[in-house]
Amino acid sequence: MRTLLFLIQKEFLQILRNKTILIMMTILPIFQLIVLSNAATNEVKEVKIILLDHDLSEISRNLTRKITASDHFKLTGSLFSKKQALEKMQANEADIILEIPNRFEKEFIRGEKPAIQMLVNAINGQQATVGSGYLRNIISTYSQDILSEVHWVPQSNHSSISISTRYWYNPLLKYTDFMVPGILAELTALLTIVLTAMNVVREREIGTIEQINVTPIKKWQFIMGKLIPFLCVGMFIMTVGLTVGKIIFHIPMAGSLILLFVYAFVNIIAVLGFGLLISNFADTQQQAIFVAFFFILIFILMSGLFTPIESMPTWAQHLTKVNPLAHFIAVSRKVLMKGSGFVDLTSEFAYTLILAIVFNVSAIWSYKKQE
Repeated sequence: MRTLLFLIQKEFLQILRNKTILIMMTILPIFQLIVLSNAATNEVKEVKIILLDHDLSEISRNLTRKITASDHFKLTGSLFSKKQALEKMQANEADIILEIPNRFEKEFIRGEKPAIQMLVNAINGQQATVGSGYLRNIISTYSQDILSEVHWVPQSNHSSISISTRYWYNPLLKYTDFMVPGILAELTALLTIVLTAMNVVREREIGTIEQINVTPIKKWQFIMGKLIPFLCVGMFIMTVGLTVGKIIFHIPMAGSLILLFVYAFVNIIAVLGFGLLISNFADTQQQAIFVAFFFILIFILMSGLFTPIESMPTWAQHLTKVNPLAHFIAVSRKVLMKGSGFVDLTSEFAYTLILAIVFNVSAIWSYKKQE
């Protein structure tokens, strides 16, 4: 135990003396969390739209005003020629062309269903889907408002179904509430993997590890001496990230923070074991960084951070079970947004605990100590 405490003390001293690690612990998480949480968003704003209003009626003009009043759309032209509008889209000056036909107002008031054509530039599929959805919602809401005003229109010609929607866990549909917990988990895992992998290899490069190898220090003591200090670093990064998320982004904290930190403790042990495992097979820091980022990229893409795991192929969904980042993101969102308890997280805890044991035992077993 005395030997282990000595190794932990040595590691903490090295961390405090290393300005790069201190920056990665403090400034880098704050900067990345602020930048990524604002950049990584599915919200669509200022979609370029061209209007072809062939009716020029009061209803069509009011509809145009409704659309242009929205932050989601930017009117780039009101034309009368469909050919000119398509040329604008070809020149990337329009994302959506909305064509309102002749007799639109008359058909609408008579209870008929006038057709409005929407031409969407679908090169960016996500923008096309979300932007056209926003536009449909504006048109639908406006048509309902007109129907309520034109009370003399026979009700039998129109739908009488009223849909009441209530959004649970994210009532304001704030994308930052969804993204910040995920990005926080991703940053914590990424930084701890990289820092651990680089630290061991750096000692190998400067020869410090050779001095340790000739001592009676056991392999498990060496690995634990590396793991415990960086476990504290990971928990510190997690604390800083949560504080920034609450102060700047006002993320909800519906569940138990103690439960979240307990899970983070287990998950960080797992990713640290993975980082130590990488370091055992790398001779230089460049090799360690390359291998670490190779796996980190896979972890991020298959974590559910940007795309739902349920939308992935079946084989990919099975692979996410051995992805500690996927479990970390899921737990962060469930605890902070839904207020989930331990019973709801037993699956994530079980998988992460197994990964922590496998990675760290493998790291101890694969560490080659020169006797």
